[in-house]
Amino acid sequence: MEAAAEADHTDLANSMLDPWSRALGLRFTRVTLDAIEAEIALGPQHLQGFGIVHGGVYASVVETLCSVGAGVTSLPRGMSVAGLENHTTFLRAVRGGTLRACATPLTRGRRTQVWETTITGEDGKLVAKGSVRLICLPLGSDLAGAPIELPPHG
Repeated sequence: MEAAAEADHTDLANSMLDPWSRALGLRFTRVTLDAIEAEIALGPQHLQGFGIVHGGVYASVVETLCSVGAGVTSLPRGMSVAGLENHTTFLRAVRGGTLRACATPLTRGRRTQVWETTITGEDGKLVAKGSVRLICLPLGSDLAGAPIELPPHG
């Protein structure tokens, strides 16, 4: 299992980025079974009216990294995941630079998983953190009126 945990799926994850993550400018830098890392170069589109990073950016990063981590674990079992809860805490305001994030598993069960993400600013200081609880569903299960399928990549 140790070799599998170290297998790097970064290129595949970047090729399968959903439209929301692409719009955010998110880029994966490391994707393994035990850690998902990504970064975003901040621009004016990430800021709210007072000129600081919008809380939705942090919540989106937490959701995305936790979902990818849970998905990497579940896909070999023919499962997909869907978020049930996202708890994101904003710790320090940021106006620019690059955000770096890392997600790690807290628990990886057969039916649910919980992952945690930390987000740091360019200075390395913690700016936000969060966790997501996800349900594991077989590929092909109905979700919001359509079967769950793997996202296209390429």
